Formats: sequence, C-alpha cells, structure tokens
Amino acid sequence: MRQFGGGIPLIIPIKGNVDYTITLDPGTWIFDDRKIDLNTYFTEVQEEKDELGDYVKATSKHWSREIMEGATYPPTLKTERKFKKTELLNGTFGIVLEPFLKNAGIKEDAREVVFGTAAGEEHRFPIEDAYRMIFKFSETGKPLTEDGPAWLLFQDGSNADDPIKGIRSITIV
Repeated sequence: MRQFGGGIPLIIPIKGNVDYTITLDPGTWIFDDRKIDLNTYFTEVQEEKDELGDYVKATSKHWSREIMEGATYPPTLKTERKFKKTELLNGTFGIVLEPFLKNAGIKEDAREVVFGTAAGEEHRFPIEDAYRMIFKFSETGKPLTEDGPAWLLFQDGSNADDPIKGIRSITIV
C-alpha cells in the first residue's frame, strides 16, 4: 500500500454494499481533468457540465487552431503549459465524489455512505448527498500529508473552514 513518509496510507478504499471494491489514490488526481479549483469553486456560480459537449468543444478548438496556425507548436503553447504548471504548483484542488461512487457500482438496497477517519470517527450521509461531496486533496500545490490524504467538503462549502479530515475509508451500507 502506498504511504506518506509517516506511514499514512495514500489510498482510500470504497467498499461495502458495492459491485466493485475500488481504491482511490488522491496523489493522481492533480492530473485529472475533473479536478476543481477550490479557491474559486465556492464563490462562483456553479453550472451543470456536459462532459461530451465540453469534449467536442475542446477537440473542435484544437482542430481549428491547427488549421489556422498549422500543426507546429508556436511559442504560445509553451507559455500556456508554463501557466498550467504554475497553476498546479500553487493551486488548491478537490474532486467531486460522484464518478468514483458510481464506478464502485452502489447496489440498489444501499442507503448510506460512511466515511471513516484516522481518528476512528464515522460520518454518515445519504448516498444522494455523498454524490455531491468533494474530496480536497491539495493545498497551495502540496498534497495533504497532515490529516490526509483527503478532506471531505460539503458541496455548498459550509464546512470549508472545518472539513472532515483524515479520510481513510468509504463504506457503503
């Protein structure tokens, strides 16, 4: 099992009343396009995302750029990459739990999601609420090594100043 230097597990299992027991590795989420910028997420108006539509728009934009500028990589692309790198090195990010819970295949008779912490606490929520919750996995460009690897935030940000820390497991009951 991957661990931080002090022996803190880096992975979080989703287990219980599911079709598939899966493990989450917050260390890889920094590269996930679904990550959200927590510096702005709770202050901006949230819009429903159309993932297929967004993909088509991004592909079309790339295709149009290649037609207009050619397939070579002008200096502007290097500048864009440098900006993205700076954003990743300094950003505070989270990720919505819904896709992970759906990938585990929650069974029809399941009613709650129980988040277990390093302190031995259990936090129970209805499945519908858990879909919208967010795992904070980095702060100012660094993984959450203290009380990590992820902190649980409510979708409305009401617990952003006092998140549920040290999540070690997700059990569907």
